[in-house]
Amino acid sequence: GSEMCIRDRGVRSAMPMFEALKRCPNAVIIPPNMEKYKIVGMQVRALMTETTPQIEPISIDEAFLDLSGTEKLHKATPAQTLIKLIKRIENEVGISASIGLSFNKFLAKIASDIDKPRGFSIIGQSKAMEFLTDKPVGLLWGVGKVLQKKLAKDGIDTIGQLRRFDETTLVKRYGVIGQRLYNFARGQDSRTITPSSYTKSISAETTFNIDISDQENLLQRLWPLCEKVSKRLKTEDYAGGGVTLKLKQSDFKQITRSRSLSSPTQLAEEIYRVAKNLLEPEISGRKFRLIGVGATRLCASEQADQPDFLDPKRQERADIERAMDAVRDRFGGEAIVKGRSLK
Repeated sequence: GSEMCIRDRGVRSAMPMFEALKRCPNAVIIPPNMEKYKIVGMQVRALMTETTPQIEPISIDEAFLDLSGTEKLHKATPAQTLIKLIKRIENEVGISASIGLSFNKFLAKIASDIDKPRGFSIIGQSKAMEFLTDKPVGLLWGVGKVLQKKLAKDGIDTIGQLRRFDETTLVKRYGVIGQRLYNFARGQDSRTITPSSYTKSISAETTFNIDISDQENLLQRLWPLCEKVSKRLKTEDYAGGGVTLKLKQSDFKQITRSRSLSSPTQLAEEIYRVAKNLLEPEISGRKFRLIGVGATRLCASEQADQPDFLDPKRQERADIERAMDAVRDRFGGEAIVKGRSLK
């Protein structure tokens, strides 16, 4: 009943919490346990790897699997192999999952969303065109609300209606995505599954309950994010060779700024100094609803925070942060903080 109440009031996935509570004030908020989610995600990933090495993760709890050529290995059809995988996930990890099976990524993703939770849907090649015909264009990957409205103004509400136009016309009218519209409307997707077993970036972000425009407040929100990214770098033995700042304005327009570092770092202080320099030029009275920071161009931790003759105080900053880490490891995360952490 409570889930129906929330959905009826327009609350959806990825909506900022303040907006969700505005629409459904009686909702019960359960704090997330990201460490637990990460452990469970790794357990599920391990079971996937036993099924096929061809895995492309797209989020903490979602991935594409290529089962081509696995029939001989598992002595079963892809559908049977996936049923066994789901049973193992439920029995060994203790969570449920939904599966979409098809002949390309686009349709597999659509199939996975058809019958949640604990669903298993298959879209076969012979039925794909018929299945898509009366579906709304918003179902297509990459068609957001803005493009959906533009298509509607042009009399295109369903995927079937898109097939009236050739590829050249769609590209001319809607830009590069016109090619995707043409192919997806016909159930075509040539993208292959690209296995990815390494972390490309480590980031953290926060959405504000009230839009923020002043620098001091934004910097105060930025610092704990830098600490969070730094902690993950240290825990996972990475260093970042670049820093990225992410901002989202009150009108949802997103701003991304990046800078390469002279040498890789694991330190929250170094990430903060660069992110602060990226942030300051963007503050000009604009209101922001989200701020995020990330470490990019990841490399081995052995390369991190080497002495820099052009910045002699860098070693001092590194020593201070490592001393703080030692205190926190012994007495807890709040045992010692920097002044900028205090409100």
